[in-house]
Amino acid sequence: MKYVKNIYILFAFTTLTLTYSCSKQLDRTPTETVYSDEALTNSNAVKKALVGAYTDLGSTYFYGGGAFLYPDLLGATTEINWSGTFGGMTQMVNKDLPTNNSYVANTWLAAYKAINSVNNVLANLDKITDADANASVEGQAKFIRGSAYFDLVRIYAKAWNDGNPDENWGVPLVLTPTTLITDSSKVARNTVFEVYMQVISDLTDAKNLLPATNGFYAGSLTASAMLARVYLQQGDYASAVEEADRVIASGKYSLTSSYADAFPFPNETASAVANTTEDVFAMQVTTSSGVNNFNTFYSPLSRGDIQIEDAHLNLYEANDDRLNMFYSSGGSVYTGKFDNMYGNVHIIRLAEMYLIRAEGNFREGTTIGAAPVTDINTIRNRVNLESYDEADVTLDKILSERYLELAFEGFKLHDIKRLEGNVGLLPWNANALVFPIPSREIKVNTKLIQNDGYN
Repeated sequence: MKYVKNIYILFAFTTLTLTYSCSKQLDRTPTETVYSDEALTNSNAVKKALVGAYTDLGSTYFYGGGAFLYPDLLGATTEINWSGTFGGMTQMVNKDLPTNNSYVANTWLAAYKAINSVNNVLANLDKITDADANASVEGQAKFIRGSAYFDLVRIYAKAWNDGNPDENWGVPLVLTPTTLITDSSKVARNTVFEVYMQVISDLTDAKNLLPATNGFYAGSLTASAMLARVYLQQGDYASAVEEADRVIASGKYSLTSSYADAFPFPNETASAVANTTEDVFAMQVTTSSGVNNFNTFYSPLSRGDIQIEDAHLNLYEANDDRLNMFYSSGGSVYTGKFDNMYGNVHIIRLAEMYLIRAEGNFREGTTIGAAPVTDINTIRNRVNLESYDEADVTLDKILSERYLELAFEGFKLHDIKRLEGNVGLLPWNANALVFPIPSREIKVNTKLIQNDGYN
């Protein structure tokens, strides 16, 4: 995505320079003032700030891949091998996160930077006098904020189904821009319930404000797709089906003809490629801007720190075309999903919507949009597998198709939690499977309460 200079505001009680090389630490300097590069005095400035917020969202530590890669590492067991030398990521694989883990801190800061950027946009909507443009900017800003809070609460708090979400601590909800650091800037954690309600409110507003599609920016259908993901995480299957069906039934997206085509690497040449027909939302990466952290760690053409083990490969049926996405290099097996250095980061694919609709309909005993067997066969047929008969479809088979279709895209830990499974010998609700609140945030904001299991 093209970078546009925008207001530089941070939620945390520090300013920071984000260094997107994964080998370097953040340079953090305390300050009492949050500076801006340009004032939002007119419509164009507000629109530029919104584009800048997308850039913030796409940070290497957040929607540039980190927000999905790190939970996958935390949920990893025998299906991958981590050979990387970054100690902070090794701690994730080992389920032994200290409160000063740099990736834990950087993800928090990157998320709140994006949130504060859109809060500043939302606070200046009156500068946009054109009604349609105003609605579009508001909708996109709320999509970014709702999405950011959804991943923050999933990573840094107990799962929705782990005890009482109305009592468990979530993350701080900050809905107005922070421009000057004072004692009032130090806010407490809201509950998991309150954060989810804000997420749903923001995404519903985005759904109602935006046009169906909006180029590679968020549109109404993008908001519905994210809502479907949110409702599935809550176990609200009827609502998940409704939103997923809205995306599918729109006809605006279609599965690519092959599984490999969903992860384009044309002629095995690293080059920027537009969204595919099944990309409901993707972070844009070009040869001059954007980052794809999946490529950094999964591809042997980059660092290649994550190798795929037989324990994962053995889960596929023999004729499954998804197996062809794996290949051997230097004696190890890798996934080819992320080989394009300049490939977009696929945040929401249409395939996920079919899987959500299939699972939700099966659990609810409904056939909204299509019967579960039809949706699962749509996924299976694309990868050259035989169709199931309706009588053969079980919840386990639906979940298996979901697991294999979305493998290594950031779903593993969150699905384990909502399905109440295990990570090795750890139960789904173990304290070690929740990120700690970064120690620096605790030190500068005494209102923050640390997660259980951390000092």
